[in-house]
Amino acid sequence: MGRRHTVRDTRRGQEFEAFVAGAAGRLLHTATLLTGESRDDNPRARRLLTLSLAHTYACWDRLRGEDPYGVARQELAARFARSVWHRYGGPGALGRSRPHPDSPLALLTPRERLVLVLRLYEGVAEEQTAALLGLPRERIEAICSRATETLLHRPRESAPRVLGTKAVAR
Repeated sequence: MGRRHTVRDTRRGQEFEAFVAGAAGRLLHTATLLTGESRDDNPRARRLLTLSLAHTYACWDRLRGEDPYGVARQELAARFARSVWHRYGGPGALGRSRPHPDSPLALLTPRERLVLVLRLYEGVAEEQTAALLGLPRERIEAICSRATETLLHRPRESAPRVLGTKAVAR
C-alpha cells in the first residue's frame, strides 16, 4: 500500500508542477495588476500567488475535473479581496500600500482593480464575478464601467513649460 501512495504522490506532484509551469506566469501578471505593483518589483503579488498556489495544491486531489487555473484564479481574487477589504494581516498585508505610480491601474481603487482584472484581463463573466465577490451583477457592471471611464479619461497633465520663453501680450 505504501508504494501506491508514493506513486500517487509522485504523479500528483508532476501534474501540479506542469500546471504551475504553464499557469504561473499569467497568474503572477494577474496578481501584479491587482496589487498595482511594478512588473519588476512585485513582492506582494508574488506572496499572493504563492499562497494561492499552495491552496490549489492542497485541494488538488479534490478538483475532479475542475479547471485548476480557475480554482487558483478564484483563490487569488478571494485572498486579494480579503486582504484589501477586511484589512487582514499585519503591516505587510497585501492591500495596504499604494499602487506603484507606473502601474497602468494606479488610478483605480482596489475593488475597481479587482473587478476590471477579473472581467477584462481574465475574461470572467459578470455573473461569475458577482458570485465570486458576493455582489449583485448590476454592482459589478457599475464598478467595471466606472473603472473603464477612469482609465479612458485620465486627468491630463499640464503642458510642459518651455524654458527661456516669455509670454507674448496681445
